[in-house]
Amino acid sequence: MSHESSASANPARPAAPSSAETGRQEPEPLTELPLTRPEGCPFDPPAELAGLRAEQPLRRMRYPDGHLGWLATGHAVARAVAADPRFSSRYELMHIPFPGMADATLPPAPVGDLTGIDPPHHTRYRRLLMGKFTVRRMRELTSRLEQITAEHLDAMERQGPPVDLVTAYAHPVPALMICELLGVPYADRERFQHHVTAMTDTNGTPEDQYAAMAALQEFVGELVLAKRARPTDDLLSDLTGTDLTDEELAGIGSFLLSAGLDTTSNMIGLGTFALLTNPRQAAALRADRDLADGAVEELMRYLTIAHTGVRAALEDVELDGQLIKAGESVTVSLQAANRDPERFPDPDHLDLRRKATGHLAFGHGIHQCLGQQLARIEMRVAFPALLNRFPTLRLAVPPEEVPLRTDPTMHGVQRLPVTWDA
Repeated sequence: MSHESSASANPARPAAPSSAETGRQEPEPLTELPLTRPEGCPFDPPAELAGLRAEQPLRRMRYPDGHLGWLATGHAVARAVAADPRFSSRYELMHIPFPGMADATLPPAPVGDLTGIDPPHHTRYRRLLMGKFTVRRMRELTSRLEQITAEHLDAMERQGPPVDLVTAYAHPVPALMICELLGVPYADRERFQHHVTAMTDTNGTPEDQYAAMAALQEFVGELVLAKRARPTDDLLSDLTGTDLTDEELAGIGSFLLSAGLDTTSNMIGLGTFALLTNPRQAAALRADRDLADGAVEELMRYLTIAHTGVRAALEDVELDGQLIKAGESVTVSLQAANRDPERFPDPDHLDLRRKATGHLAFGHGIHQCLGQQLARIEMRVAFPALLNRFPTLRLAVPPEEVPLRTDPTMHGVQRLPVTWDA
């Protein structure tokens, strides 16, 4: 749940009469969260979500542990939940909606994890960090990003086709940008990359991933001590001048790594897959570099890689004609919300010229993605640079043979074999 809601607490639309007032028959609660994507449609959400959204955008759902909560599929309802401070992001208050996890419970968020905490602790961290992720500062990183991107495209060209775009491009580019942002010394970057690769390896065991996560935490902790002793021009050094403790700094550094790297890497990989299977859209982006800004927003909307989130009601909340009681969990299907035809006409069509502003792929409200500006510039540079360097870029295997990630909360590709005319 990688999104990092204080907008109005009012529902997104006037409260409709309750079922008791109208006498209408409420549908039976869903027995499980739809997660299976349509056969041969790797970019589309589960087909059942569209029917649920059209019938009732906020629907009762039975969770694997027996909890009777809710599923939000409409854009307006999902946005309202994210914006309402009466819904908590604390992990330990949530019921987990994913099948097969009936006995799973989440511990409280570790120190520095902004996603799983509420104000006032969240407010303190967010205020300290917001100034470090300004549009201006991210633009200052653009020239370095262009250099890193060019170096990896050069390496691809030297190696020659075919290559796995994930290992050659989609993963290392954002990883190195995180190094730039946090100030990881060049001598330590190979060690850093090793830990990050192991932590995000979907083929690894949970034990391997936890071990890599612990090693990364230790690495960031060492980095914090080095920055305190000898600050440099980077985000971690800036934060050593605040009242954050070493533990908080290490936690925030690790959080930024895990929240920003995997998501951007997945977007570059899955976004390239989507463009290569929509050649007219890819051609439009090649021909018009000014299209890059809008293309990133549309790809974020269309793919919604971090597709499902959960909130817990802290008090009774009336929303969309339904009464959500204190303690009930609401699962928010961001992928269904971003395909809502009431908000985005012809939503199942990828159109890079669409005005896709208002999508929820970066979340909404106080937990909206902290590093969204960095992610945007990475994608604005990465997609056009790749397509223009290799005008004949195409899949090296049939689309149905591209291995997809099956994580409960994250969509993407495990590998993306590509080729081109050398």
